[in-house]
Amino acid sequence: MNSWARVALGATTTGAATVAYAAGYERRRWTLREATVPVLPPGTRPLRILHVSDLHLTPGQESKKRWVSELASLEPDLVVNTGDNLAHPKAVPGVLTALGSLLEKPGLFVFGSNDYFGPTPKNPMRYLRPSERRIHGEPLPWRDLRAAFAEHGWQDATHQRVFLDLDGVRVGVSGVDDPHLALDRYDGVSGPITADLRLGLTHSPEPRVLDSFAADGYDLVLAGHTHGGQLRLPGYGALVTNCGIDRSRARGVSRWGAHMHLHVSAGLGTSPFAPVRFACPPEASLLTLVPRPARVRTEKAPPATASADVG
Repeated sequence: MNSWARVALGATTTGAATVAYAAGYERRRWTLREATVPVLPPGTRPLRILHVSDLHLTPGQESKKRWVSELASLEPDLVVNTGDNLAHPKAVPGVLTALGSLLEKPGLFVFGSNDYFGPTPKNPMRYLRPSERRIHGEPLPWRDLRAAFAEHGWQDATHQRVFLDLDGVRVGVSGVDDPHLALDRYDGVSGPITADLRLGLTHSPEPRVLDSFAADGYDLVLAGHTHGGQLRLPGYGALVTNCGIDRSRARGVSRWGAHMHLHVSAGLGTSPFAPVRFACPPEASLLTLVPRPARVRTEKAPPATASADVG
């Protein structure tokens, strides 16, 4: 065998092993990401938010459902779901099974494109060449999912202002419909909001929406959609974000503007037509919110801390 043949064989073998790892192991390596975010008024007790996003559930997927259901043992003060729960017309019962006892906790949600429409096969190169054109699959039963969430007491924050009292902490929440489908109508919730914690929700973290939340003085925005890049290179990070934010913000906590924090969940699923993850395990996030330093409104605040890995 000549040298070129050996190189070709080695590359083919390595490629096959990488795909096998990404599809067979990593996309089921369920991970809890934890972060501490200084966004509460001084003297306020800490709050624990469980952020769940991008389940992309299909019938079956028993290990995913079991792992998510066990998150209830974390005893969060609040559960936030930022959409893309469904990937199949018959997935609603599976989503409710997965969330299980979490549905008994105070909860908030907004939906994403894959709550409204099913996934479709796509050329992967589309993600490297951003386009405004959207390819929709079959309609999904998002109304049934919304009704089930509401029956369990979770509140739909889509184009709504919602107020919660979490053990004496007043939380003001506004959300928008999915910017990835240009469904966001921020004007419906615009303006300052008075609360101990001002929380914004969106599925896709598009800069236009984040800028609006920041201008209105929100403390923290939660989003999903990016899958953390889904494919990441060690030392480089996400290849793409599938939205307008920078690759460095594809997952975890970052700052947006002078005072607002952003948390982007890398999510728990993938499209059934692209069932791979690499250097980016599926995740839920437990955010511990703590008081910010008293000087945060006049001086630069310290960065949020997280257990996120680099690359």
